[in-house]
Amino acid sequence: MENRPDAPFGRVLTAVVTPFASDGSVDYAAFWRLVRHLRDNGSDGIVVAGTTGEAPTLSKPEKIALFKAAVDAAKGSMKVIAGAGTYDTRESIALSEAAAHGGADGIMAVTPYYSKPPQRGIAAHMRAIADATDLPLMIYNIPGRTATRIEIDTLVELADHPRIVATKDAVGDVEWSRQAIRALPEGFAVYSGNDGDTKDIVAAGGVGVVSVISHLAGREVAEMVHAVVDDDWDTANELHELLEPLTRALFAEPSPMPLKAALTAYWDGVGEPRLPLVPAHHDTVERVGKALEPITQRRSR
Repeated sequence: MENRPDAPFGRVLTAVVTPFASDGSVDYAAFWRLVRHLRDNGSDGIVVAGTTGEAPTLSKPEKIALFKAAVDAAKGSMKVIAGAGTYDTRESIALSEAAAHGGADGIMAVTPYYSKPPQRGIAAHMRAIADATDLPLMIYNIPGRTATRIEIDTLVELADHPRIVATKDAVGDVEWSRQAIRALPEGFAVYSGNDGDTKDIVAAGGVGVVSVISHLAGREVAEMVHAVVDDDWDTANELHELLEPLTRALFAEPSPMPLKAALTAYWDGVGEPRLPLVPAHHDTVERVGKALEPITQRRSR
């Protein structure tokens, strides 16, 4: 595609899980190992304390400590995006300021949830966060979890802010995403926020993905994204088909329940999710394992 925007945070970002120890505390040693694993397996950056990181169950001090731990583990070799958005604008600003002070490369701010603000409230919230630091900001649009969709006109309005540079599109409607990409100004970056939509969103002019499945198949996700960017459709379609069963398996139960269980089974221990999430069913973990088999076979070719 001609005139594709630059990818301000890289092509493949992983929405990293937060490992917990057996007593429920954050396991920073496991988090360090996981960040290094992602860096070495296809991720250009990580989003810390997002949905997959169980942000609603993390305290403010835990989030700030995770931001700093991620920066320390990355050591400048990958982008660190701090999930600083909450349903409280003041709290979001405070987290953004802490992330900037700790060396993060960017901020991700989710649509304020629960309170269901109008579009003008969402716009004011995002501008206030963007004004609080010098960091670039990615808007996280995920109406399935927040109950409110950020509409295209609102995104276009916010794209005029010099530090609002991208959106993570988890709307779940590829045609809507195509319309948004066409409407947004040149240079504004759209990242797929659903692994199953990545090929189509990048094909429509998106720049990459904020991925969950990249924990286990990061190299394949990166290869698929780059294949779409390079118009290598044979490779892109092959990898999309290869990764689709893994995507379905990792979202067979509320995320990140399947992912955390699968990482412990097939990589290294990351602990169980915090309540109200619970461990994934054994059958789900087995389903992930089966989805990984053809991926492993392809790697050995």
